[in-house]
Amino acid sequence: MNGDEQLLRGRVYGRDHDAPDPGPLPHRTYAVLVGGPLDGLLLDIHDWRAEEIDAGAALSTELSQWPGGRALYDPRPGEPRPTGPGVICRFYHSGDTP
Repeated sequence: MNGDEQLLRGRVYGRDHDAPDPGPLPHRTYAVLVGGPLDGLLLDIHDWRAEEIDAGAALSTELSQWPGGRALYDPRPGEPRPTGPGVICRFYHSGDTP
């Protein structure tokens, strides 16, 4: 694991790694990102509708196959969907795009 990857562990995607507490907030809902360049990061999906969750996410990152591109993450069919606060589902890496 390189230094950039270590910075990502245990924090929420989009929150500044220099923030006093870049981790999850107890009243929010998160998906854990599995695999790919953002492995281990949490994605805040608190205000997402069910169809938005089912569509997954294309997340900007300098760590993708194309620096400045997007890493694609999707839920797997049949896995639990959010029902309240906490880390309650997973999005799996499905590829990268420029």
